[in-house]
Amino acid sequence: MRWIACLALGLVASCVEVSGTTQTPRPAPQPAAERPAPTVTRAKVQQFLNVVQRVEPVAERNCRARAPRSNCDFRIVVDDRPGQPVNAYQTLDRTGRPIIAFTLPMIGAVRNADELAFVMGHEAAHHIAGHIPRQQQSAMAGAVILGGIAAITGAGQSVVDGAVDLGAGVGGRVFSKGFELEADALGTVIAHRSGYDPVRGVAFFSQIRDPGNRFLGTHPPNAQRVETVRRVAAGL
Repeated sequence: MRWIACLALGLVASCVEVSGTTQTPRPAPQPAAERPAPTVTRAKVQQFLNVVQRVEPVAERNCRARAPRSNCDFRIVVDDRPGQPVNAYQTLDRTGRPIIAFTLPMIGAVRNADELAFVMGHEAAHHIAGHIPRQQQSAMAGAVILGGIAAITGAGQSVVDGAVDLGAGVGGRVFSKGFELEADALGTVIAHRSGYDPVRGVAFFSQIRDPGNRFLGTHPPNAQRVETVRRVAAGL
């Protein structure tokens, strides 16, 4: 698997490959199935480059201020693999460097620079808030708890192994909604400080299916996310 910081439209001077990531990308809510794949025009590509230029330094300054022990050297890349959905995600490479990846359909789907800047700030916020290690710790705790309960009951090894897997899955998801709202709040600050309107940017959620308030769902209801952004923006 690789992420390439290059677009096949001749607007980027060089390509940088990032391989060996340490975290599986989190899937984002997808647009309705009947919608055609967004078109990535030259104007959309230029918009992406402009937003990267303005948001990345703000995200790095925010990271150094809030998480001084973290690697704050963000690399913003394009996931150009064929057939990818509308998605953006934050991950880490083997050295711990934070990666923010956008699929080509995501670049085509945003309607304005404010939406793109908000999403970029949101993904940067996941790293600044330490959500990957916190989620890993939660998954580990869930695995230990359910695996231990199964072992105490005298269950066979296959049952214990299944309980460990289930516990890891539940543990990794239990704080997901809270992490998303934290990232929305901090992403609002980053987008605002980059010169964009986060309230206009959060309107991007109107394009995606509302996940509702499902038990152990990974994303909170869209209305709750919009309210969070409006509340934070009002205080800036």
